[in-house]
Amino acid sequence: MNVTTPAAAEFLDTAVQSRLTGLSLQARRAVEGRMTGRHRSSQRGFSAEFAEHREYTAGDDVRYVDWKVYGRSDRYYLKQFEDETNFSCWMVLDTSESMSYRSTAAPVSKLDHARRAIAALSWLVLGQRDAVGLATLSGALDRLLPPSTQPSHLDQIGRILQETTPRGPTALGAALEDLATRLDRRSLVICFSDLFDDLDSATAGLEHLAWRGHDVVVLQVIDPAEEDFPFEEPTRFVGLEGETDQVVEPRALGEAYRAEFQQFLDDVSHRCRSLHLDHLLLRSDVPLTVTLPRFLEARLHHRGRG
Repeated sequence: MNVTTPAAAEFLDTAVQSRLTGLSLQARRAVEGRMTGRHRSSQRGFSAEFAEHREYTAGDDVRYVDWKVYGRSDRYYLKQFEDETNFSCWMVLDTSESMSYRSTAAPVSKLDHARRAIAALSWLVLGQRDAVGLATLSGALDRLLPPSTQPSHLDQIGRILQETTPRGPTALGAALEDLATRLDRRSLVICFSDLFDDLDSATAGLEHLAWRGHDVVVLQVIDPAEEDFPFEEPTRFVGLEGETDQVVEPRALGEAYRAEFQQFLDDVSHRCRSLHLDHLLLRSDVPLTVTLPRFLEARLHHRGRG
């Protein structure tokens, strides 16, 4: 698919699009009773009827090429059947104030990094003829754009991303619980958040989504300074979500801070594994040309093993 829309163009990087070309976003488990991956249904016990043709794309199963059509047109078309289906993917964006953070070591804020990742993955999903939607949340569920397969949907996603501003404290768990009750179809749900929230509450929200049959992915967005703590001189740290500002001597607490932050990341990773959720760090100083292909290839690998 070659879609360029005014709103989405702000967040789409041609280098990222080029790197994602030829890759696909796969679900790791059955969603809505069907297994995704070139949209073949996992249902058995009935005969599928021919529905229509669609043009062959790299990675399609050549067993479904209609050779008679090829003989007439010299182009490859696949037979599609009634049991083939699109899957739905929800992009879930944490827009709380902590996502606005950007250190001098990062080219963009955590929120902007997440916006660009969402735009790129939405472009990819629509190119697969699958449906993608967007939910934004902070202290509560803010915006909800239902999934669609229409290419023009990318522009609607882009407009919401443009209009989204970081605000308020995080209440990720409650917002995810609310989202879980609103999704009436099992979907692939990709959550973009720094997870700077009560971790028990956030875990409960993620668990609720998984319990309802959704295939949940956590892409944890962090700034390099949050992990590396590179500060050396006395520094004022400003609370972004109502915390009291503090002036500290970084060299006195740097080692302890880094150990505690690593424990936090390990805790998030462990909780995701225990719920059988995929978890990946998206550092805002690492290009999406690196992290997104790594994520997509890991999904494909997991599905192949499943």
